[in-house]
Amino acid sequence: MYSSSSAQWVFLTCLPGFGRVRRRALLESVPDLTELLDKNPATLRALGLGGEAVASILAWQRRDENNTSVEATRQVLQACKRHSIVVVDWQHPDYPDVLRHIHDAPLVLYARGETRLLSREQIGIIGSRNATPAGLDHARRFAAELSEWGLLITSGLALGIDGAAHAGALDSGHATIAVVGCGLDRMYPNQHRRLGERVIANGLMVSEYPPGTPAKAAHFPQRNRIISGLGRGILVVEAGLKSGSLITARMALEQGREVFAIPGSIHSPVARGCHYLIKQGAQLVDRVDDILEELGAAWSQPSDTVSAASEAGPESMLGSREIAVLEALGYDPQSTDALSLATGLPADQLVQSLLLLELEGLVSSAPGGYLKIA
Repeated sequence: MYSSSSAQWVFLTCLPGFGRVRRRALLESVPDLTELLDKNPATLRALGLGGEAVASILAWQRRDENNTSVEATRQVLQACKRHSIVVVDWQHPDYPDVLRHIHDAPLVLYARGETRLLSREQIGIIGSRNATPAGLDHARRFAAELSEWGLLITSGLALGIDGAAHAGALDSGHATIAVVGCGLDRMYPNQHRRLGERVIANGLMVSEYPPGTPAKAAHFPQRNRIISGLGRGILVVEAGLKSGSLITARMALEQGREVFAIPGSIHSPVARGCHYLIKQGAQLVDRVDDILEELGAAWSQPSDTVSAASEAGPESMLGSREIAVLEALGYDPQSTDALSLATGLPADQLVQSLLLLELEGLVSSAPGGYLKIA
């Protein structure tokens, strides 16, 4: 363990009193932070490390398994092995250079899937968890078309716009990256478990949090800086005025990334955040070409296209009646009366189709009716 580069970087993340401010200050004088693990106590204290951090580094040098930080490192590495999680540290060949240069870059990314995707040209697609059907359609369509032009879609696997963006890329036969705010041995939100499994199988899921870390509200703003930091820019599809998406947009601007926003109805609360961003200088977009032209590159067809056969899921086994019901559903609950009106199906046939779709894991019942699962 002690000679492993990934173990050394994980150990640094476990050091007490070695938070983001301290690490950022140290990087100016010690570009390779693993060099700290060979320093003597006087040098470590001169560099500004506190007593607990110095004691832990000395324990590492002695290979003292009783030290809390050493033991925590061992547990993280064992959990990574159990769950097939790859540690992408600063010295890993797949650690993306664009992320290394952002303010407060993570020392370690935990990954499941194809880590080489981290070096691909990316664009983040983000937005409201309480998206409208139109917003979800925009996210899927833009994700699919941008993927066709070779841009890898990055988002946060959240309900609403995030999930629709991931699904849009996957359904069009392309990879996607999900950046999550919990350990990769967990799937959050639970409603996106199936979608998350598709992301891992056909793309990449990453987190700066080690296995065993639960999802917490404080993790998501930190997660967002990685979404914006990985890409050339971000596209905000729908967002409220006090949403995490606007925080991500601010982070993107601070990182020197482009910010794009899709306008919506002046009466819609989830459009007001986009309108605010446009007033502040974000580029208004209503077609994919707006993004491609602003990024100023000649995009080509991507190389990660997967065959339709490999992506064939339960949808391919549905009858025409179930397909009609699935197409009528959105990601907000719809009543059976509304669905019966939209599909023209009598109540008994509609209920049978909904039951079949539920059994296939494509539809879920919710207060107010039924909704589609991304």
